[in-house]
Amino acid sequence: MTPYRLDVVSLAPQAFASLLELGVIGRAFSAGIAELHLHNPRDFAADRYRKVDDEPYGGGAGMVLKPEPVFAAVESVPRTTRSRVLLMSPQGRPLQQADLQRWAIEHDQLLLLCGHYEGFDERIRSLADEEVSAGDFVLTGGELPAMTVINGVVRLLPGTVGTAHSLVEESHSTPLLEHPHYTRPAEFRGLLVPDVLRSGNHASIEAWRQQQREHRTRERRPDLYARWRMAADGCDQAMQIRIGNGYDIHRLVGGRPLILGGVTLEHPDGLGLDGHSDADVLVHAVMDALLGALSLGDIGKYFPPTDPKWKGADSLLLLEQVVALVRERGWQVVNVDAVVIAERPKLKPHIEAMRSNIAQRIGIDADAVGVKATTNERLGPEGREEGISCQAVALLGQP
Repeated sequence: MTPYRLDVVSLAPQAFASLLELGVIGRAFSAGIAELHLHNPRDFAADRYRKVDDEPYGGGAGMVLKPEPVFAAVESVPRTTRSRVLLMSPQGRPLQQADLQRWAIEHDQLLLLCGHYEGFDERIRSLADEEVSAGDFVLTGGELPAMTVINGVVRLLPGTVGTAHSLVEESHSTPLLEHPHYTRPAEFRGLLVPDVLRSGNHASIEAWRQQQREHRTRERRPDLYARWRMAADGCDQAMQIRIGNGYDIHRLVGGRPLILGGVTLEHPDGLGLDGHSDADVLVHAVMDALLGALSLGDIGKYFPPTDPKWKGADSLLLLEQVVALVRERGWQVVNVDAVVIAERPKLKPHIEAMRSNIAQRIGIDADAVGVKATTNERLGPEGREEGISCQAVALLGQP
């Protein structure tokens, strides 16, 4: 089997040495399942000082990574027919498990570009097929996100982890993204620095940068843009909204786990929820609310109980797929609220963990997820402890 090739362009190649000795990942490299190649842009710098950065056009703090050494480093890498170039950037799309799976299956080479210093010349972006972010925060470079991608992809390659079942069981300072950066030369391979940045007119430069920040955020992170618009306007009128509600109920039976909001609980009588998947009524109700807001049907349409694929499935993973459907249609989740109806066990000690799990899978702040618990005063199937139910409502927004 041909090894999966991983190439990294980084000013700190020594940071990746630990990957070769890191548990199953290190063993995968030793076994020839994957191979790692490191490329330092300094080795491709044209001047005797090996200079790789320069001051930004238009002024500003810090230095910007130059395009020439990065292009030269990338062009020196042997490429396969199924290679993919990833740029590590806080402006990229947030990394998801589905991305790791896609890269592991559809490609046999990843070329990862690690930015550094205060930023990199905008023209470097033209090298990438995708931009990837590890989260809404800024690091000193792209090395840690790149190591995360390498770790996540290699562990999915056949032979790295003992059994496929092991894989199945595991599962920024302003609201706007930063504007593009440019440095010398003014023209590079037909790609020009915008005239406004060389005009010396600081008011025009700032106006251009603000326009670029808004455009880039709206295009790449509509969820962040929606929050910024709401804050700027002081109301919700900047958004179109959709509201959906969801409901689910499952029987309490013996011999089954009791999972709510991704948290495994202990019922005093050892009971759990009966269902084809893990029967997480809280997550199921949230999914139904999200689908209902866009008139997409209910969860049974997408995860039918007759399909063995979903037997015992982790409902939080199913939630991720529902959120992907919402985003594909140009909407983002603003907030969700749910109430779980159960006589026992006591849910209050576990509410925060449930909120955190749901928020993480949806990709919103935990304070935008409400989870409450109540009894049914011994009335109905919930009151007789025949089952547990949940009602949820979701608000979606679109700029």
